[in-house]
Amino acid sequence: MKGLIFNEFLEMVDEMFGYEMVDRIIVDSNLPNDGAYTSVGTYPHSELVSLVVNLSKCTEIGVPQLLETYGKHVFKIFTKSYSKFVNSYTSSFELLTHVEDTIHVEVLKLYPEAQLPSLLAKLRSDTEMTLIYKSTRAMSDFAKGLIYGCFIHYNEVVEIKDLPLKEDNTEVEFILTMKV
Repeated sequence: MKGLIFNEFLEMVDEMFGYEMVDRIIVDSNLPNDGAYTSVGTYPHSELVSLVVNLSKCTEIGVPQLLETYGKHVFKIFTKSYSKFVNSYTSSFELLTHVEDTIHVEVLKLYPEAQLPSLLAKLRSDTEMTLIYKSTRAMSDFAKGLIYGCFIHYNEVVEIKDLPLKEDNTEVEFILTMKV
């Protein structure tokens, strides 16, 4: 995973729980680099998992909820860093239908070695769509947070149902229903 993802996670932890918590989860995670990540560097996914698990232990907030919260946080960052792309769409459904063919293509131009999840969108109607998330990293809760962040950005109310397609959460179907 890119160091940017780690840095943003640690920044969110600092904002929510303070620097002492950041230091504690880094120490508890016994990271080989002591929590020093360069934005463009690539690091093992297991290090982020360790940080999230240790934050969960310290705060007694479940890992799924922490990952979802982190996904919302990251979407806010994306809206600033990639405003050109986000602002070129007028709704969450429009943006979500272009993750694979536009957004991921642009990310791979910047970070060719990035291992992105697959997010296949199918519009069922003006108010319903499905997204199929696939990733060996099994971070569907993070993806769900990104999706919620998208709805918040566009000021939309959407219900999400997530249905695991594989027991290990490497494939999850999200059913999105817009409330009008």
